Amino acid sequence: MLALVVGLLYLVAGRAVRSQDATGSRFVCNAIPPGAEPGCGYGPTGNRVQSSSPVEDELRNTIIQLRETILQQKETIVSQQGTIKELNSKLARCEAGSRRKEYGKNTMGDLPRDPSETIDQLGKTMQSLKGRLENLEQQSLRLPITNVSTAGVSALTPLPPELRELLRQRLGALETQLLRKVAELEEEKSQLYNETAAHRQRTESALNSLLERITELEKNNNAFKSPEDFKVSLPLRTNYLYGRIKKSLPEMYAFTVCMWLKSSASPGIGTPFSYGVPGQANEIVLIEWGNNPIELLVNDKVAQLPLSVSDGRWHHICITWTTRDGFWEAYQDGERLGTGDNLAPWHPIKPGGVIILGQEQDIVGGRFDATQAFVGELSQFNMWDRVLRPVDIMGLANCSAYMPGNVVPWIDANVEVFGGATKAALEICEDRAFDS
Repeated sequence: MLALVVGLLYLVAGRAVRSQDATGSRFVCNAIPPGAEPGCGYGPTGNRVQSSSPVEDELRNTIIQLRETILQQKETIVSQQGTIKELNSKLARCEAGSRRKEYGKNTMGDLPRDPSETIDQLGKTMQSLKGRLENLEQQSLRLPITNVSTAGVSALTPLPPELRELLRQRLGALETQLLRKVAELEEEKSQLYNETAAHRQRTESALNSLLERITELEKNNNAFKSPEDFKVSLPLRTNYLYGRIKKSLPEMYAFTVCMWLKSSASPGIGTPFSYGVPGQANEIVLIEWGNNPIELLVNDKVAQLPLSVSDGRWHHICITWTTRDGFWEAYQDGERLGTGDNLAPWHPIKPGGVIILGQEQDIVGGRFDATQAFVGELSQFNMWDRVLRPVDIMGLANCSAYMPGNVVPWIDANVEVFGGATKAALEICEDRAFDS
């Protein structure tokens, strides 16, 4: 604005010079007294000199109007600064009052223990605060100024956009904080629910396992007086009835296998048991097939045994073997009926195979031949990794001693049956006495 005034003064001076050049007179500028109108129409004494040019009057009026405009704008700026300060002060008082009210109501005090109630309460609190802040914004949108209208009522002027934006920002920040708190409580509720569900599931699983174990024990106790007092029945000559020992064998250089048998099948009782390993399905086999005598196979090498058990009565048989010279022994009802040697001498029994009751294996664990299946009942199948003494075998046969196998013991949990084979309770010594 000052530059505009200076420019106008230069313009007036230029025109005066041109007028002077035209008339031949001189132009002299004097200082303007305080309170006098701007221009060059004053003499040295401060008295008004009548302008002789209409252009000078027009310029003088323009300068006066510009100065008045500058003063009015300055007053407006000062007034607006005062209004802004007043609004800031009122906003601070409103916020302080809102905080005191919130503290008095304790809307954000101790939360209830139930996450659902907490979330509902926070939602209501957020809506209440939002409504109160919106009312505060609406009330603060118009503030009184000092001018008075013709009707004597204070005129209202709109709230500056900066203050409205500040209110919106603070409202948004408060709403964001409340939403974050609600989200945290929702997550806490979800975690609590998941932990409760997982704990319930673990508890139910443990109870189910315990119930199954109790049921199994009750079933076993109801079926057999002791884990070894049972028999496996294979009543038909098929390729799908069989039993399986869950345990396998370690590498052995000697063994003794004993069992009770009862069969009246003809011709031949079939295969009471077989042990197959990868690469050799006939690692150990006891078989009576067709009209042949009972045979013992070790590593597919054969020895005929002088045993006869197809009279339909219970018989106790034991077979011993050692890798040294391939020496073997055959016992029936406690008496040694035969011995021999050169049966797979110096061959160790391979580990990790499968023991099948009632079938001969053509591959490990399968491919059974019905013509070689055992028909009858068997019990007390035990196996040791050494040669038992004759006195021990006699004690087992006459029921004066009980000695479970250290490699394969005869217990209910160690025997599985398939294809219709069954397990039933049996006290072998009492049943044998009844047969006699």
